[in-house]
Amino acid sequence: MATRHTIPARKGLALPVKKGRHYKVINVFGYQIVDHWAFNAEDWRECMSMEHCHVAIDKIMPAVGDKMVTNKRRPIITVVEDTSPDIHDTMVAACDIYRYQQLGAAGYHDNCTDNLAAALKAVGISIQPHETPAPFNIFQNTQYHPGKGIAYLPTVSKPGDYVLFRAEMDAIVAFSCCPQDMIPVNSGKPTSADVEVI
Repeated sequence: MATRHTIPARKGLALPVKKGRHYKVINVFGYQIVDHWAFNAEDWRECMSMEHCHVAIDKIMPAVGDKMVTNKRRPIITVVEDTSPDIHDTMVAACDIYRYQQLGAAGYHDNCTDNLAAALKAVGISIQPHETPAPFNIFQNTQYHPGKGIAYLPTVSKPGDYVLFRAEMDAIVAFSCCPQDMIPVNSGKPTSADVEVI
């Protein structure tokens, strides 16, 4: 039976997903980046690793059919379907309080690192900020231009676009609706997104 969950705007969510089950990350409003992590349900220290994925799929932007791997180089999720323009990011670290301090935020600012910790705590996992893996930034439009650097651009997805994944092991999948509102990646207005476990 399918169950649909909302990732609140600027906050996170973690869910258990059994091997072979599918889950869909839905960009309800069309311009929200969703940071995504996946952890082995039996040992959270084995987790989806962007560095290892780059080697496993031989590219920096995953596409349909690609198996994302862990820091033990084992498949943990597969990209099954993508109705968005297939623009995602695997290069950029999760935002944290230090990123927003650098950008000039006054006081505390919601961030994906803290969102992950809170989401995992809700399912019984304790993780420290320095243990945060690099996320799969779904819908994030980060463009690298040789000799010119990295451009952080607004998303190009549409309302209702989704990415469908299949769990390749029993996993805890976690998400953060990125609260970045100081550069234009979320079009300046972070929103909620949905996850449907099928």
